[in-house]
Amino acid sequence: MTDLSLFDQDGAGNPNNNIFGLPFEEEEARLVLLPVPWEVTVSYKAGTARAPEHMMRASLQVELFDNDTDHVWKQGIYMREVDKKILLKSDYLRKEAELYINYIAQGENVEDNKFMCKALKEVNQGSEFLNNWVYEQTRDLLNQNKLVGLIGGDHSTPLGYYKAIAEKHGDFGILQIDAHFDLRQAYEGFKYSHASIMYNTLNEVPQVHKLVQVGIRDYGENEFRYMSESKGRVISYFDRNLKERQYEGQSWKQIADEIIAHLPEKVFISFDIDGLDPKLCPNTGTPVMGGLESEQAFYLFRALIKSGRKFIGFDLNEVGISTNEWDENVGARVLYKLSNLLLADNPM
Repeated sequence: MTDLSLFDQDGAGNPNNNIFGLPFEEEEARLVLLPVPWEVTVSYKAGTARAPEHMMRASLQVELFDNDTDHVWKQGIYMREVDKKILLKSDYLRKEAELYINYIAQGENVEDNKFMCKALKEVNQGSEFLNNWVYEQTRDLLNQNKLVGLIGGDHSTPLGYYKAIAEKHGDFGILQIDAHFDLRQAYEGFKYSHASIMYNTLNEVPQVHKLVQVGIRDYGENEFRYMSESKGRVISYFDRNLKERQYEGQSWKQIADEIIAHLPEKVFISFDIDGLDPKLCPNTGTPVMGGLESEQAFYLFRALIKSGRKFIGFDLNEVGISTNEWDENVGARVLYKLSNLLLADNPM
């Protein structure tokens, strides 16, 4: 194990160390963070593919003391290097996707253009490749009894992880923090779009018995219908209703307890940063006014753990990059909170 006797937890973050300035290697870390630099299907602002690298730098400014947990970082947190081959593949396919999106935006028929047919096929095949890559990476880590956190990229990235953790844990539920349903049956022709992650999850990962969404405020009619007709498999808490209930006197504790009551014994947290108020994440891929405060989300996570449910893993996606590094700093702090709570709820 790493000798921490000379490590100053209150000192400046050492850029020669790993995430949060911690001096761990992967082999001895209890929690491994997997960066997935992928944003092929983003439909508005790009930049999330490079968020893991930016959050790594910003993480050196995060204080290690967390009064929610008892120095659990000492169990070891390690972030893998960004796979440059995945990033280059994302960059290439992103250009293909942009050409395709611009083409269909003009009302053109894709079937009339062989190049566009080829571009659509390549993007969908690339997304299948990415799903398999994520599955293999997370499966291998879980088989080593590591805890795993996934860092996107756009929100399409965790599907392979959901499949791997289903093999490890069996039935589980997902607590999704998000401005969007992500329940579209393909979007702009892309089967594995960031806007389809939860639709694909519910159709390809039968172990996900319950999806509870919090902060929803921007969605299509077909998505609303899918949620409404899911027979309770999907429970959505709309941002407007959450605020109205609080305006009318309900406490966030009452609402949080109700949200958690819908979840099964094992819970995975999927955190799309745009679920927060966009003052915290202005450069996320698809910002929407409204949203949660960071402490509302953290309170919900703490209440989840206090309820006795088992927190089994997380993904953090759609963090943007900015000239003043604001988004990256917010993302790094959300990442640290999720990491500490996952470690605290899974003692060695």
